[in-house]
Amino acid sequence: MMVKVIGLMELGDLSAFEQYRSQVGQTVELYKGSIKNRGSVAELFWNELGSAPFNTFVELEFPSTQDAHTWANSPEYQALVPIRSKAMKLTLFSITT
Repeated sequence: MMVKVIGLMELGDLSAFEQYRSQVGQTVELYKGSIKNRGSVAELFWNELGSAPFNTFVELEFPSTQDAHTWANSPEYQALVPIRSKAMKLTLFSITT
């Protein structure tokens, strides 16, 4: 079953973000995933859950939950975490449809 991984981001260091962005796609592809959508949040209509602020998002797709989990914990992706931490605050979760 296909699984989507959604990232909600509050960007900070734009230089670090560009560095992260230029490398993260390769790690996704290495684990059979693809970037389906990315963009800026145009308007937040409700925030009844009190989510932390975010201004951009990404939608990834993987063939299975296991592939998504393997990618998120892979050494290739984990090597980008220090850059990611400089670039943004991130909420990352998977959904099945």
